[in-house]
Amino acid sequence: MAVRIRMKRMGRKNRPYYRIVAIDGRQPRDGRVLEELGTYDPSIRDTDQRTTLKPDRIKHWVSKGAKPSDNVQILINKYLKKFEEAAAAPPAPAEAPSA
Repeated sequence: MAVRIRMKRMGRKNRPYYRIVAIDGRQPRDGRVLEELGTYDPSIRDTDQRTTLKPDRIKHWVSKGAKPSDNVQILINKYLKKFEEAAAAPPAPAEAPSA
C-alpha cells in the first residue's frame, strides 16, 4: 500500500478547511484516512496560526515510507520545526488556587 500524506478538504462551499492526513494513495481526496496529522485553515489572517501539525506522527509515517504531497511538503518545511520545539518545551506550571 502506497501511503501519502495529503490534505483532505472539509468545510462548506467557499470556506475551505483542510485536514492533513495519512491516506492510501488509491483513495479519493476525501476518502477513508489512516490517521489525521494536522490541520490547515487558509481563512485565518495570521499565517503562523493557520497550520497545526503533529510532528512525531508525521515523522513516523515518513519513516514508514509515506510521501507528502507538494503542498503538504511546503507546510512541513515551513512549520514542523515550530511544532517540534513546542512539543519539547515543558508545559507551563499550573497556578495554585488562592484561598
